[in-house]
Amino acid sequence: MELKEFLSKLSESAGVTGHEGEVGKLIRELMGGLADDVSVDKLGNCVFVKRGEGQGSRPRVMLAGHMDEIGLVVTKLEDGGFLRFTQMGGVDQRILPAMEVTVHGKRALHGVIGGKPPHLISPEEAAKATKMEDLFIDVGLSTEQLRETVSVGDMITFHRPFTELAGGFAAGKSLDDRAGVAVIYACLCELKKLRHTADVYGVATVQEEVGLRGATVSAYSIDPDLAVAIDVCQGDTAGVPEWRTAALDKGPAVCMGANIHPKVHTALVKTARDIGITYQDEVAAGPTGTDAWAIQVSRAGVPTGLISIPLRYMHTSVETLSLGDVKNAGRLLAYFIAGVDQAFVEGLACY
Repeated sequence: MELKEFLSKLSESAGVTGHEGEVGKLIRELMGGLADDVSVDKLGNCVFVKRGEGQGSRPRVMLAGHMDEIGLVVTKLEDGGFLRFTQMGGVDQRILPAMEVTVHGKRALHGVIGGKPPHLISPEEAAKATKMEDLFIDVGLSTEQLRETVSVGDMITFHRPFTELAGGFAAGKSLDDRAGVAVIYACLCELKKLRHTADVYGVATVQEEVGLRGATVSAYSIDPDLAVAIDVCQGDTAGVPEWRTAALDKGPAVCMGANIHPKVHTALVKTARDIGITYQDEVAAGPTGTDAWAIQVSRAGVPTGLISIPLRYMHTSVETLSLGDVKNAGRLLAYFIAGVDQAFVEGLACY
């Protein structure tokens, strides 16, 4: 399957943080043929193992990209057939009015987020973003019909088709961080062409958006010799200072900072240069806020790296990226893994 089609299917699938069952099943179906072993742990992390060559002890390399997405959850069923809701993960309330959504009740319901029309609000209200508690979801059902189909606690996802843009760009929901899972897919595809001694554990993690929980337990279980998390970073956007962003279609960003093992960073950069992949520098002065933060301190510690895909309009339903950046990040990781042997792992302990 082409990378674009893979990412499209993932983007349009449902998997609000803590409820990743649908997208997890899809990922296992699409990626299972690339792995020697596929498993699901108690929290729902999907683990794909591709074994390396040779006998005896082999280095264990963990790749982590989170499959959960931000979304909404039903909090109350109102008379008249309206739904009240709150957020699951960091939803920007400014994007919500007039948003199309899917309510995952006993059956999936297409709905719209509404509020007071502009003709009926005061000048003071018009000057402010509408608060989440002043919005509601309308699915077109009566009060009785709604109560038969929807319950408090049902998940709600943004309804947005994956859209190709000009210049090799694409937009859609949940590209944070289904793009990271797509990078793992691209890496495993590329590894089929290469020889590697390391055992690769590709993990589509859960609940990153609410506390890095999937990465915490999967890293403890795998106990890798080293790891690389794949997430997104702020892409270049009009009105945003250049120093706070990375450019789309200029290659993946390779992070450095306290959360990142310097030798893993150096090896990733060297690999990019050796195989001719353009990359960008990303500096994290403190916590990265990614799965790398949890993996680094698992058990006795894990030498960890971070690769980021530049993404515009993060935590909206029109997150935008370059498909070329995703492909090149996968290729970079594959060649990096091909260079990992026991000597490299042992050298990580020596600064």
